[in-house]
Amino acid sequence: MKPTRETFHAYQKQYWDALLQDVIPFWERHSIDRECGGYFTCLDRCGHCFDTDKFVWLQARQVWMFSTLYNQLEKRSEWLDIARHGADFLRRHGMDDGGNWYFSLDRAGRPLIQPYNIFSDCFAAMAFSQYALASGDESARDIAAKTFANILRRKGNPKGQYTKAYPGSRPMKALAVPMILSNLCSELEWFQDSSFQSDTVDASVREILSDFLDRKHNLLFEHVSPDGGHVNCFEGRVILPGHGIEATWFLMDIAHRKGDQETISLCVDILLHTLNYGWDTEYGGLLYYLDIEGKPPQQLEWDRKLWWAHLETLVALIMGYRLTGREECWSWFERVHEYTWERFPDPEYGEWFGYLSREGKVFLDLKGGKWKGCFHVPRALYRCALEFGHLAESV
Repeated sequence: MKPTRETFHAYQKQYWDALLQDVIPFWERHSIDRECGGYFTCLDRCGHCFDTDKFVWLQARQVWMFSTLYNQLEKRSEWLDIARHGADFLRRHGMDDGGNWYFSLDRAGRPLIQPYNIFSDCFAAMAFSQYALASGDESARDIAAKTFANILRRKGNPKGQYTKAYPGSRPMKALAVPMILSNLCSELEWFQDSSFQSDTVDASVREILSDFLDRKHNLLFEHVSPDGGHVNCFEGRVILPGHGIEATWFLMDIAHRKGDQETISLCVDILLHTLNYGWDTEYGGLLYYLDIEGKPPQQLEWDRKLWWAHLETLVALIMGYRLTGREECWSWFERVHEYTWERFPDPEYGEWFGYLSREGKVFLDLKGGKWKGCFHVPRALYRCALEFGHLAESV
């Protein structure tokens, strides 16, 4: 049965309520380090901090999240204050002398792990761009611009001196680089040169859909050779369904703004093929890692069910449905929504669990750690709520 306006409104309310009455209040209550600055992200089920190290990815993502809510949803002074709290901490402690962003800091901001790839830089650029837009802070915009320039300089060799690979042996490139670059350009377009931004986005989209997309399987590979060929090794065979699906909504969003329906349709094809490939037919849910040849994956956690993969899938499916009207997107959305909402939200202590076993049982009951913070859950809830609003208006 085709969904109605009432259906869309009901889903929209569910996602808004989860965002504004549960998830964001959880981080407001528990994550602010009022003594040393920045945020605690290692939070147990109840929100108690179990480790005070600060991971630059997650610090920057939380600055971005609260800045985005302030910019796009409501001008709440407390949201801007929380964003400023993290931005000031990162400004003081997050970079080395060359402008590269560390991976982690101790509670006081002393560096713990070197800036061994550009992903800390990518999230810092996103954070300071949105924070500059929210606050009018010109120095924040300058940080975003300089960090972006550094990312472009390093993107061909993201790990630089910290790479473990022996020089010249089995060269490969990662989907994560053009994927995050395409999204980052969209974040920074409000103050960057439009033609340069457009060229950078177009190049990233072309690279994803030519080098990383395998047309035979209609799947995005995580690693390919520099010319887009397949490499027969662990890394070369790996498929990360959640990551490929996240990439599809990044590309759909870009294509929609350009009026490129052909790319939108292609991305929906990839999305649906990835779901059919990565869905666990025995227990439900999206498997974490898979080997394209069915060989044993290198990652021992290959069969875990992770929060971010399911949330990004919900965003991609509802966006794909809105932009194409394909019934398969809606059917899959209802299926993934049911699986996700039955298992990940914590009705007792709030926020969402991150890590389930293959069978769908809570494997770790933490709410934040080294990789999970105030980002995928609230961003997905926000994006889905917006999509439902657009759908309700279109009926």
